[in-house]
Amino acid sequence: MSAPFEPRNTRLVPADTAGIAEAARLIAAGGLVALPTETVYGLGCDATSPTAVANLYNAKGRPSFNPLIAHVPDIAAARQVGHLTSSAETLAERFWPGPLTLVVPAYDGPTCALARAGLASVAIRVPAHEIARQVLRMVGRAVAAPSANRSGHVSPTTAPHVLADLEGRIDLILDAGPTLVGVESTILDCTGETPVMLRPGGLPREEIEAALRQSIQSPSPKAPEEPGAEIAPLAPGMLASHYAPSVPVRLNARDVRPGEALLTFAGAHPPGFEAARAYRDLSPSGELVEAAAHLFAYLRDLDASGARAIAVVPLPRHGLGEAIADRLSRAAAPR
Repeated sequence: MSAPFEPRNTRLVPADTAGIAEAARLIAAGGLVALPTETVYGLGCDATSPTAVANLYNAKGRPSFNPLIAHVPDIAAARQVGHLTSSAETLAERFWPGPLTLVVPAYDGPTCALARAGLASVAIRVPAHEIARQVLRMVGRAVAAPSANRSGHVSPTTAPHVLADLEGRIDLILDAGPTLVGVESTILDCTGETPVMLRPGGLPREEIEAALRQSIQSPSPKAPEEPGAEIAPLAPGMLASHYAPSVPVRLNARDVRPGEALLTFAGAHPPGFEAARAYRDLSPSGELVEAAAHLFAYLRDLDASGARAIAVVPLPRHGLGEAIADRLSRAAAPR
């Protein structure tokens, strides 16, 4: 359960010169600010401040064992936060700024232990959104920025999504319109000799493997030491139930059952389509980039439709389809 907190006067401001300056000022002063990135809106705070990070966890209702990504404006700043291993350097030079997070050995000081969930590693990203980088440059230190939503809820791709989840819990929302990628960053563990994909995301596996000229591994599942215990994840977005609407999600649906809403793809109309409570097509033309951009917004729409469940048609799993499938499987996980 989240600790009690004083309600905040949440302001929604345009991402103009004044808004950007105010966002940076608030973060530097220990406040909580929702920022646009190319993936989803992030909830930013000073990653060096345990108090600011604790307030962020509390605002999101986020488990404190779930580490946060440190956002910085460029590679030079990233090198001050953690040790970029050989594979991390290669990937940073190739894909930053962009939707890629690298987990590397942490340096003491640039991020607090609470932001890293007590780990000796740190997750770092250089976002591609120029407004986000302007704020980061003005703050002048690492900014912890998980998705700007209540923990476990569907990630926000517009400023109104953020307001719906966090009004009264954060100080400011910097509105720059809808995000472009629509799913969170790909996360790679680069602390060992062979990179491991911890979370598929906005940068497809195939592009990473081409840059490294080697295959990347996926993490081996580990059982908790005690029955009912949860494993502390190495990176954000690794909890089994995550990105979840308030109603059940039924994957690989070949039909639409009474009372269900439908999330479809490439114009698929399974039996029962006509009676669906509501429906959204991720991409009528079958484009995975478009599907990723629409995923979270459409899940929110269907969740608000009054349906008793959301049926999801089978989707491709190549390219960005891997990230989409990951988010949907977590949305459908038992809670």
